[in-house]
Amino acid sequence: MSDRAGDVAAEVGRLFRREHGRLVAILTRHFGARHLPLVEDVVQDALLKAMQVWPYTGVPDNPSAWLLQAAKNRAIDHTRRAALWQGKQRTLVPLLNDCLDSSRAGPAVHFEDEIRDSQLRMIFVCCHPALPREAQVALALKTLCGFGENEIAAAFFESPDAVAKRLVRARRTLRDLRVPVEMPRAAGLAGRVEAVLQTLYLLFNEGYKSSAGERLLREELCAEAIRLGELLTAHPLGDRGAAHALLALMHFHSSRLAARLDDRGNILLLEQQDRAKWDRAAIARGLTALRASAQGAEVTRYHLEAGIAAAHALAPTFAATDWPRILALYDSLVKLDPSPVAALNRVVAFARVQGARAALRELAALPGRSYLERYHLLHAIAGALWEEAGDPAQARAAYRRALALAPMPAERTFLQNRIASRLGRHGAKA
Repeated sequence: MSDRAGDVAAEVGRLFRREHGRLVAILTRHFGARHLPLVEDVVQDALLKAMQVWPYTGVPDNPSAWLLQAAKNRAIDHTRRAALWQGKQRTLVPLLNDCLDSSRAGPAVHFEDEIRDSQLRMIFVCCHPALPREAQVALALKTLCGFGENEIAAAFFESPDAVAKRLVRARRTLRDLRVPVEMPRAAGLAGRVEAVLQTLYLLFNEGYKSSAGERLLREELCAEAIRLGELLTAHPLGDRGAAHALLALMHFHSSRLAARLDDRGNILLLEQQDRAKWDRAAIARGLTALRASAQGAEVTRYHLEAGIAAAHALAPTFAATDWPRILALYDSLVKLDPSPVAALNRVVAFARVQGARAALRELAALPGRSYLERYHLLHAIAGALWEEAGDPAQARAAYRRALALAPMPAERTFLQNRIASRLGRHGAKA
């Protein structure tokens, strides 16, 4: 039973991101943002019930329909018990019956249109200008993407308690303002687009490199971010250069997912990856989106990051990578978005152009260095640079610091192997 329960948990995890956002978006559209906590409870109950029942019954042939039925039952229970939902049952039951009929019968155009429209509406509701930017993104990650407080906290370098309080305040604001679940007019869209894009960016990043758990890669999160990005760019109000640039960036990065780990789950650095495993179709989609991003005169961080990712994707070998071009793009990026993480990534490109010793000087003078001291990649990069510069003692010290801070098992294994295999037997005791 334990193996089966594990398989069921994995299946529910794969479904969770997709179905959670779909159900919450549809129900919130009909009941209003002020009922968001109850909608989230209904959907959460349905997923928890699946975890309890499916280990004994097996995953149903149509799990989406099963979850819709469970959500329907829980919602009816709420309407019977909660005065807040009185009068909603007549609307709710036909709606969910229609969803069930559509999902059982196969693809239905009106149902898919309802999903797309509801999800776009919901993400813009979460990014309402009455909320602070951090609250907008946190609420969208929680509501539409199914993130937990720990995952959101990792994205913002904050504590889970601070995130939980922010979410409570955000929901209260939407309730008090009685925010309508509608797409904003074009004039009111500009103030929300950046938060929407940041949400998709963080969703993809969590899939590309998890902040917690056992799995370093969570491909389903990357796929969900791309799916939502395609929904956004296909909508007339979302057809903007920055949105296309972000979509290009995600396609380029997703093309490398199959090559990032070896058969035993060990991390493979860019220079170690088998480029034959890179998804050429994804690269082609990235190039198409990058061309579409050229509309208008605005150059955003997403344009620059997509340009960097494209340079990597188009290089036939690691040795043939156009590092001077990548460094120039990073120089532009840190001027536009002087974040410590962007500056740290620039140091890696700088080392390829100017050498390890020069890069170590850049690393020591990095703006926001204190902010990054508890970020394991700072020390991992320092270790690689000291190793390349021929100072194994400094390299070992930096790698050990990175090892103490690394959150993921695969990252700790990589660092342990690096110390043992590259720095001699004394390093193996780290």
